[in-house]
Amino acid sequence: MAIGRVNPQFRLEDQGIEGLGDVYYNLMEPALIEAALKRGEGALGKGGAFLVETGKFTGRSPKDKHIVKTESVANTIWWENNAAMSEEGFDALYNDMIEHMKGREYFVQDLTGGADPANAIDVRFVSELAWHNLFIRHMMRRPDREDLDTYTADFTVINCPSFQADPEKHNCRSETVIAMNFDRKLILIGGTEYAGENKKSVFTLLNYMLPEKGIMPMHCSANHATGNPVDTAVFFGLSGTGKTTLSADPDRTLIGDDEHGWSDRGTFNFEGGCYAKTISLSAEAEPEIYATTEKFGTVIENMVYDKETYELDFEDDSLTANMRCAYPLHYISNASKTALGGHPKNIIMLTCDAFGVLPPISRLTPAQAMYHFLSGFTSKVAGTERGVTEPEPTFSTCFGAPFMPRRPEVYGNLLRDKIAKHGATCWLVNTGWTGGAYGTGQRMPIKATRNLLTAALNGSLAEAEFRKDPNFGFEVPVSVAGVPDLLLDPRKTWEDKAAYDAQAEKLVQMFADNFAQYVPHIDDDVKACAIG
Repeated sequence: MAIGRVNPQFRLEDQGIEGLGDVYYNLMEPALIEAALKRGEGALGKGGAFLVETGKFTGRSPKDKHIVKTESVANTIWWENNAAMSEEGFDALYNDMIEHMKGREYFVQDLTGGADPANAIDVRFVSELAWHNLFIRHMMRRPDREDLDTYTADFTVINCPSFQADPEKHNCRSETVIAMNFDRKLILIGGTEYAGENKKSVFTLLNYMLPEKGIMPMHCSANHATGNPVDTAVFFGLSGTGKTTLSADPDRTLIGDDEHGWSDRGTFNFEGGCYAKTISLSAEAEPEIYATTEKFGTVIENMVYDKETYELDFEDDSLTANMRCAYPLHYISNASKTALGGHPKNIIMLTCDAFGVLPPISRLTPAQAMYHFLSGFTSKVAGTERGVTEPEPTFSTCFGAPFMPRRPEVYGNLLRDKIAKHGATCWLVNTGWTGGAYGTGQRMPIKATRNLLTAALNGSLAEAEFRKDPNFGFEVPVSVAGVPDLLLDPRKTWEDKAAYDAQAEKLVQMFADNFAQYVPHIDDDVKACAIG
């Protein structure tokens, strides 16, 4: 039985998916929460938030992500970074998953990826869990209700956590699988309840499709000056570096917190919601995000709470440090109604330096910007991926290697060309450690980071006095209002200066070793930025 609003010519049966039990199409939030509660998928929290645990997997499983190696994509995928799956393996996986699904309830949302209609894709999500359907309804963009009567999808995502893959039969790594088939326009997800796999599958799709149109897909948040979309800023960074927190500036309009495109028309959000980390979240430091945790329909993922009062514990990371909340963009009062901005005036590359070496902000030349974009240095923060229990230094090219199906130079060249055409100023911002490495030093004060970003975005930082960093060659401000001068020179924050020098030398060598892989593919001006 089909229940809900749907194009009568585009039911699952019309896609060859037959034999399921009741299928619920495009249910709205109250009905999805009612279904999830009835099915025992979670609990109703304060304000109508929905509280869930994702079980074994509390982060993404990047090593279990596969792209089907068909003739059409064989020469364009970055195979060193993306695990291949055979067409035969995918076909067997699809057939076995559909057989497993027969007779069971499923929930369908027909949604869109991309706020720019000229560059958007329509994606159908088929969910075994009602709360997954609620989650993705928040995270993607929703067509108008009347448009569902004629909706057909460009791609379909089928997410069935109870299905376990067979590595030998399905040509995958483990019982957990995320498999993308560009020819069949299908993505299959099995063996994990972590909801983030849903949205990142669409990001990977757009990362493959948009460069062919000259559009730069970006793992970034974005905002613009209130009333002035021309003054747009983008914030590149991996999970845990501050994309969501720092873009949620009450004095600027939020475009989005995680995934955007940069076209000839400007910046546009891929999504319709936010997926914010909640560990140590406070009403004082981040009032708008904090308030969403008690709003109707917000999905609260893997947070400990009092079973009597339903009060959330923002400090208890016993389930995971990757505790999160997912909510629609309109829950943030200063969010853009169009999710569109101008060409970025400022580009901020966020890094979480667990070595405690990098200054809190540095100004980059265009060539240095491409160097640091390709390097993508940061530290994986505990919980964002399986097996990461404490900050782990890593190089994730383009600040999003797990989602990059093409070679890094494709994205690097797009960024370089757009910076050259539109004249953006680039900054490297360290939200990681100062006064010592992880375990000795402390996290960069968020107040100082906000003050530095405010100065960068309002133009006053460009007038400051700068020094040249002896290790990396970029420019570092000597003094900025509201920020202790000591903080701007990381060596001075260390008690043991010799230990800092040794740590800096170690990090410089890590940069050099990592960047060697890109040297054959880049221009001389970027090669000249190579350090070490």
